[in-house]
Amino acid sequence: MSERISLAHGDGGEWAHKLIQDVFVRNFGHQKEAQLDAAPLSLSRAEIAFTTDSFVVRPIFFPGGNIGKLAVAGTVNDLAVTGAKPEYLTASFIIEEGFPISDLKSIVESMFQEAKKAGVRIVAGDTKVVERGSADGLYINTTGIGIFESEEKRVKPESIKEGDSIIISGTIGDHGIAILSARGELGIQTDLSSDCASLNHMIQDVLNVSNHVKMMRDPTRGGLATTLVEICEDFQITMEIEERSIPIKNQVHGASDILGFDPLYLANEGKIIFIVAKEDEDKVLHVLQRNNKGKDACVIGKVTSKDKGQLFITTPIGSKRRLNRLVGMQLPRIC
Repeated sequence: MSERISLAHGDGGEWAHKLIQDVFVRNFGHQKEAQLDAAPLSLSRAEIAFTTDSFVVRPIFFPGGNIGKLAVAGTVNDLAVTGAKPEYLTASFIIEEGFPISDLKSIVESMFQEAKKAGVRIVAGDTKVVERGSADGLYINTTGIGIFESEEKRVKPESIKEGDSIIISGTIGDHGIAILSARGELGIQTDLSSDCASLNHMIQDVLNVSNHVKMMRDPTRGGLATTLVEICEDFQITMEIEERSIPIKNQVHGASDILGFDPLYLANEGKIIFIVAKEDEDKVLHVLQRNNKGKDACVIGKVTSKDKGQLFITTPIGSKRRLNRLVGMQLPRIC
């Protein structure tokens, strides 16, 4: 097999077979299973969570991860924030002619390792090869299936009420600035790594101690502000967050100030927003802060009413302004 992807790897013949066997089957652990056109699965419950996502991040390799780790973690988190336990993933690859096979192997290996950490299996997939110049190296599409183990662990957005607490599991904007720095286009250099990570185990720990988690979301594209605005509008609630309470690293502040970005709208790939009953605030924080991925968790605001569908932020000087969705784009191709 050559060292780079060629169109022959996508023609369904011997090269395609060898690529699938040597890169995907070997890494995803299906050597002993029949190679069928669909994976037979066993689910313990009829009720499942189902999601799909595509990943086009540039650069493909970045501090703290790569497109493969991101694809697994992003899909796992989308399942976990519904209260489901992630079980199975599929992964499809659009590969550009000329892409180094050594890089593909590294990406697939990182997918396997991240799936192993999350406790999920990658059970099916597909590869397509396109002509040189038709894609930016590699795109990945994933689909995920999770099961709802109990009704108590499902999120209950309809039960959100005035006084509920808004918690963020850690610092915001890390992924967005890490990706920008890795591109090297604007001369920004930091030692910041992406927060890309599967958070399903941490989420399950929270659900094990609280039956009053009303809502969870991972604030990826559009960042913290856009995600909170979407929750407000979708469920017709009004929320207020405190600017001084929002955890932001100095590197993110500095890069944002130089480039004119607002950290509230920067992408995250390893943070979760929790809306929980006020009485469970402390126990949820305690669980999060015991986990390395949630050590910077804190309360950033509260639900103030069940109407209007608006998000407000209180500044350090005490003034209040309304936050809206991200208009336009700050950073394209960040996930």
